[in-house]
Amino acid sequence: MKDIEIELFIPGELKDEPIICNMIKNFKVEMKIIEASFSAESGWALLVVNGPKDELERMFGDLQKRGINVHRR
Repeated sequence: MKDIEIELFIPGELKDEPIICNMIKNFKVEMKIIEASFSAESGWALLVVNGPKDELERMFGDLQKRGINVHRR
């Protein structure tokens, strides 16, 4: 397993949801928050994630279904 750097772009309607907390609770992944910024309109986070490839793919799919744009760097 290797570290993967990702950017999340979070729509404003999800601003009150514990997205990053749920990522850790619902998937077998570890993560480091490098930088993040949130406002009433949207949010952005730069994370380093690590975990089994199938869990990462499942997590990315779940985020995208919820309207969160995931960009792998």
